Amino acid sequence: MTASLPESSSSASAPSASLSGGQTSHPPGKSAIGDALASWLRTSDENFNGAPSWLQTERDRALQRIAEQGIPDAKSEAWRYTGLRTLMQQNFQPVGELTAIPLPQEEINHLLIPGLDAHRIIMVNGRFAVTLSNLSELPSGVRIASLRDTLTQDPDALDGLLTRIAGEGSHVFASLNTAGMDDGLVLLVDRGVLLDRPIELIHLSVGTDKPHVAQPRHLVHLNDGAQAELIERSIGLNESTYCSNSLLEISLGRDARLKHRRIQMESENAFHICGLHLLQGQGSHYAGVNVSLGGAWARNDLVVRFSGEHAECDLNGLYLAGDKQLVDFHLDVRHNLPNCTSRENFKGIVHGKGKAVFDGLVYVARNAQKTDADMSNRNLILSQNAEVDTKPQLEIYADDVKCSHGTTVGQIEPEMLFYLRSRGISALLARRMLCLGFAGEIIDALGNEALQDHAAEHVGSRLERSPL
Repeated sequence: MTASLPESSSSASAPSASLSGGQTSHPPGKSAIGDALASWLRTSDENFNGAPSWLQTERDRALQRIAEQGIPDAKSEAWRYTGLRTLMQQNFQPVGELTAIPLPQEEINHLLIPGLDAHRIIMVNGRFAVTLSNLSELPSGVRIASLRDTLTQDPDALDGLLTRIAGEGSHVFASLNTAGMDDGLVLLVDRGVLLDRPIELIHLSVGTDKPHVAQPRHLVHLNDGAQAELIERSIGLNESTYCSNSLLEISLGRDARLKHRRIQMESENAFHICGLHLLQGQGSHYAGVNVSLGGAWARNDLVVRFSGEHAECDLNGLYLAGDKQLVDFHLDVRHNLPNCTSRENFKGIVHGKGKAVFDGLVYVARNAQKTDADMSNRNLILSQNAEVDTKPQLEIYADDVKCSHGTTVGQIEPEMLFYLRSRGISALLARRMLCLGFAGEIIDALGNEALQDHAAEHVGSRLERSPL
């Protein structure tokens, strides 16, 4: 379903090419992925020097896939409404060393959310910043570390976990992450451990002399019965041009529970690519909230798989897209086992010449009886030049299921706006109030009051800056 005046989705493309026989640590030829993406891997063979053999094998396989996949274009259904031309015009280079980036503590303190008490990890341009993080008082049975350090000091701890959940990923950018990952977060929680405070992961992007790309890779594993809350925030400190191509793998053991909140507020010139791959064990529960407010171009892929029955997955999302912005959410939820539940509830507010894409798939296999799934996507358009492309899908092969999906695209009701204006409320404030009311369901799902206030404030300020 496409709303408003559609504009063509364009992208640069190049013919695919195969790598020569044997494994290699060098990027594929530029004919496969073009100059723009080949430069992302220019120093890939320098990452994790002396990496374990199993990781090197996965990286070599990723390089092979990159050559085979090439650059997606509008002929690919998954990229039909998501043009890549602007991204391909950038000349992103791999990020340099963290030590070259001055970052005073006062600037970090300014970014913290008042009232949010959490264990805190800070990553700068994709690198784990130990000196800026606060990991004191971690309970026994919780391991939080840099991916780079873990692979150097204890690679066996990640064997069988890292790259297993995401597999080949959803597209070429996932393969690029596997081949070029440089650092990331490792969060391992032992059986039955309950964290009483959230873990906050702050992704800071700081401008460098040249447009840069960071490719962090994160791994979260909760053993049986463990419980945790993870808060992710992506922030750009200035208006420089950069790209974040991150991938997060989450595995939940039997009866494990994870609350996962993600707020993306990149700079106005940023490109944001994020893949989240979730594997849920028997009786586990995942509650995710995704809020996307920033960036010039943002693509989010949420992939869910079940490895045990009676698992529950809740996915909620809110996105704002204004002038010169594209926000894209792709969901792929696969019910391959019986008796699992999934809920997907996403809302969008699009204004100016903004563009939003929602492409959600719930797949129910033949043997996945007693599946309970519901997908909803509702959108609010604030201008005639805004565009929403929405496509919720159900693919069902079982006959004893409870599944539904729906989508709406509409405008603010004139009667509601008139009601507020007639009571002396300005048009700008009235629109903000109505939009926050529309978004309130998703903001409330964040749960934490400090996080709710933080999200509502930024949604409101974004709307106030947008033209009527």
